Amino acid sequence: MTRSSARKTAPPLRRRRVGIALTALFLAFGTASCGTAESGDGSPDRAGEGATIGLLLPENQATRYETFDRPFTEQRIDQLCPACTVTYANAHDDPALQRQQINAMISRGVEVLVLDAVDTAAVRPAVVEARRAGIPVVAYDRLAAGPVSAFVAGSEATVGRLQGEAMLAALGPEAAGARILWLEGPSLSDQPGERQKAALSVLEPRVHSITTYRSARWDAADAHALMTGAMAKLGAHRIDGVYAADDALAAGAIAALEAEGITPLPPVVGQDAELSAVQRVLDGRQVMTVHKRVKQEAEVAADMAVALSRGERLGGRAEDTVSNGTASHIPAVFVGAEPVTAATVKDTVVKDGTYTVAQICTPSYRTACVRAGLLPAGK
Repeated sequence: MTRSSARKTAPPLRRRRVGIALTALFLAFGTASCGTAESGDGSPDRAGEGATIGLLLPENQATRYETFDRPFTEQRIDQLCPACTVTYANAHDDPALQRQQINAMISRGVEVLVLDAVDTAAVRPAVVEARRAGIPVVAYDRLAAGPVSAFVAGSEATVGRLQGEAMLAALGPEAAGARILWLEGPSLSDQPGERQKAALSVLEPRVHSITTYRSARWDAADAHALMTGAMAKLGAHRIDGVYAADDALAAGAIAALEAEGITPLPPVVGQDAELSAVQRVLDGRQVMTVHKRVKQEAEVAADMAVALSRGERLGGRAEDTVSNGTASHIPAVFVGAEPVTAATVKDTVVKDGTYTVAQICTPSYRTACVRAGLLPAGK
């Protein structure tokens, strides 16, 4: 089972703490990357100005990529290097298409690639070609195989732990006899990634059973079909909780449960804090989602890309190092994650500006927003 940051399973990570805080990382990038670097005699070094940076994202079924990852990355690059150009491509969950997109960017002569791989293993030959062409690759959100120069991602172990803990809390005293349906996304490997291992470590000792169904795509329609089939096979009322690997799968599962007339709904957990998921959390149809700090992640990736375009080293600026089985001691930064429940919407996705109250509290969700303290009772 795997989605993790690498929706196709990445090799195990080996981290080495180097004692640099995330705040210090931003300060380092802010001083070294904003404006122009200086040469040894104090004069500006214009290298890297006007660089073309390739941004490759994996799919558009999850709303985060077009709504957050892409604009946050582009805005930060523009802030750091107004003369830089971003070339963008979305692979639509197609590994072969993504390899073609990488090769096209190599042919165009981009200076740096920021790559969120569809398939972390299959992308390796393209990453090798980028290295041969002298183009550094920043692995974004998923640790691509091959000679990457840097890695930035959310902590998938944290995501899995939060999901597992939320499921147990929702099940309460009934957890010991609970049967969990696990909806996972596509993968070329049967080995669990960090998110799955963390969630399983929380759930397996405490629940009765876990049955896994794997979707062919990160798509609500696929999840709906899987959930419908699972209910027919297992019995709708014999599913006590649904672990959905992301919010798109959670949406499909919930729609299938509602179509079957299941009330109350079993607890459903997801991740990505999509707007529709936050609204489902508020009205009680989804127990929780996980808010990964995508803005920080995107900005760090942009900082790394601009620095690399200027020939700067990253080793002293990253909290960790990782190995992907090809390269070792890859400078890495891991950003945090936090659970979003009805009680924490205000202090998470609203507080950090991911969504406004107006975006969340449409007329259909007014009552839920009042109950959660997002709107006053009289509004």
